[in-house]
Amino acid sequence: MLLRGICFFVILLMASLPSVAKDKNPIPRFASFRPDKVNVRVGPGRQYPIEWTYVKAKLPIEVIAEFDTWRKIRDVHGTTGWVHQTMLSPKRGAVILEPIVLLYTDKSADAPPLARLEKGVIVEILRCQDEWCQVRLREFKGWIKRLALWGVYPHESIK
Repeated sequence: MLLRGICFFVILLMASLPSVAKDKNPIPRFASFRPDKVNVRVGPGRQYPIEWTYVKAKLPIEVIAEFDTWRKIRDVHGTTGWVHQTMLSPKRGAVILEPIVLLYTDKSADAPPLARLEKGVIVEILRCQDEWCQVRLREFKGWIKRLALWGVYPHESIK
């Protein structure tokens, strides 16, 4: 009976391994904060002191390392620290990098502008094609040049 239980456990464990391996996310990758309050620690665990606290949900961050259930992150300013994986969402956001950026109705600087966005504004990324990304900010949905955003890699395709 014990041998049968051990065999069942081993089979169950082996069956779960391929899905864990194929679900592994790449490093580095962009993500965003899930809650409004996220504690950032100096190391990967609750035993490490909190270095600072972010108070902005949907803030885009870059995951640059993983250790167990902890993720080392970097923000738009280059600051790094460790957060628990449950604090992160795969939903993509971006920060406006330039002083003023126009949000266009289409993927062209000749398209009519919808809004003017200032440096530091956080937008939701809907998709990116070539040098343009479609984003949403409240009721506005339009296109921004990829180079004006922090939160998406230069040749990354987002659908």
